[in-house]
Amino acid sequence: MNDIHYISTDVLSIEDIQEIIFQHKILELSEEARVNIQKCRDYLDAKMEANETPIYGINTGFGSLCNVKISNENLSKLQENLVKSHACGTGEEVPSEIVKLMLLLKIQSLSYGYSGVQLATVLRLIDFYNNDILPVIYTQGSLGASGDLAPLAHLSLPLIGEGEVNYNGKKIATSTIMNQFNWSPIALQSKEGLALLNGTQFMSAYGIYILIKANKYSFLADFIGAISLEGFDCRQDPFNELIHFIRPHKGQIVTANRINKFLKGSEIISQPKVQVQDPYSFRCIPQVHGASKDAIDYVKKVFKTEINSVTDNPNIFIESDQIISGGNFHGQPLAIALDFLAIALSELGSISERRTYQLISGLRNLPPFLVDNPGLNSGFMIPQYTAASIASQNKQLATPASVDSIVSSNGQEDHVSMGANSATKALRIMDNLERILAIELMNASQAIEFRRPLKSSEFIEMFLKSYREEVPLVKEDRILHYDIQRSVAFLNSFVIEDLE
Repeated sequence: MNDIHYISTDVLSIEDIQEIIFQHKILELSEEARVNIQKCRDYLDAKMEANETPIYGINTGFGSLCNVKISNENLSKLQENLVKSHACGTGEEVPSEIVKLMLLLKIQSLSYGYSGVQLATVLRLIDFYNNDILPVIYTQGSLGASGDLAPLAHLSLPLIGEGEVNYNGKKIATSTIMNQFNWSPIALQSKEGLALLNGTQFMSAYGIYILIKANKYSFLADFIGAISLEGFDCRQDPFNELIHFIRPHKGQIVTANRINKFLKGSEIISQPKVQVQDPYSFRCIPQVHGASKDAIDYVKKVFKTEINSVTDNPNIFIESDQIISGGNFHGQPLAIALDFLAIALSELGSISERRTYQLISGLRNLPPFLVDNPGLNSGFMIPQYTAASIASQNKQLATPASVDSIVSSNGQEDHVSMGANSATKALRIMDNLERILAIELMNASQAIEFRRPLKSSEFIEMFLKSYREEVPLVKEDRILHYDIQRSVAFLNSFVIEDLE
């Protein structure tokens, strides 16, 4: 197994990033990337020597101060001041997995040779990544244009020996790490601070992290939904391929095919049914889950484009001898996609909670609240409350952030994406979805026990056997908080080899 990933212009997919992260690959710059970075820096240095004209962010102030020219002897100080002054993050700390993704994505973006950074700067970022030295970054502070300024300032502080990092499970001053590794602070050159701070790596890292989990939990929503179908003694007719071929949305077809595979060989699904139809939360699984799948696929395309892009400003084009100030840092494509993703994940949770509600209803020869001696035992009455509360919170969180904007920088930055808020909200929805599905699994697995001696499919029975080792059958009331925790942990540890 190759344990090195070479940073290059090769197109990165989300699956590539997943492999880099989960296989703990170390990063190195390809020769191509080294040449691109150095050529761009050399061009910028030569341009500065030969030209006194103000160039935004290189020898001028920033934002509404763009018309203030800075003398050459103060250009390094200008960049250092930029990083310090923009480190205004607050709130919770960004999870370490997402910080590591931010480092990877920033390194990738700078390596294309349009940003004008020093080679030493990128190499130090790679050192941080490879040694799991993770800058302390905060969730609040970015407007999503001009990129993720505050979070990326905190990402960049350790380059100049400032700020804090998480290392070996402890939060420590960057100066301590510098001494430990015998590093000197990077002396930022013209344009570098802006190259580091302009960009969408906060939003992008959140999006990639959520998409990796969404892929798994979209599968698990189908699988747990299939267990619920068995527990509620549902019909298989709604999953007949003929229905879906005449309304051929891709996600709908994929979902129906999966459900049929999950149920293959089941005695429960094959037994004669009394009811003619099932509630929508069971019958319309292909249509609802499928719509969320299609949304996730769309969001994947947006993020694949973004992680293979240059998102700082201004950009340096050596071949055409131009330095162009534009707006590639604007997070609108990501903000809209993250809001779409949030809605898609929220809906998976919403329909899951409805299946849980049906399972405890006392219908279809199931005891009320899925427990013997109901009345003496409350059984699964209250986990449904919990799921309903979480599903409701998801609906509130799914309100789009991307439709909002607040004027900043004295009107110079008069429309922003709020994509960072889209990102943090979407992660909360993703975490909530895990809990809702865990509660559905608790209920569905309990309901199946009331179908015995009939068995479900071999795949479902194997899964339930493993699950029962972690979460025993509920025979009388106990503290179900711990069952929810163990169910979430079980789903987190569940490895899916083939998502199709």
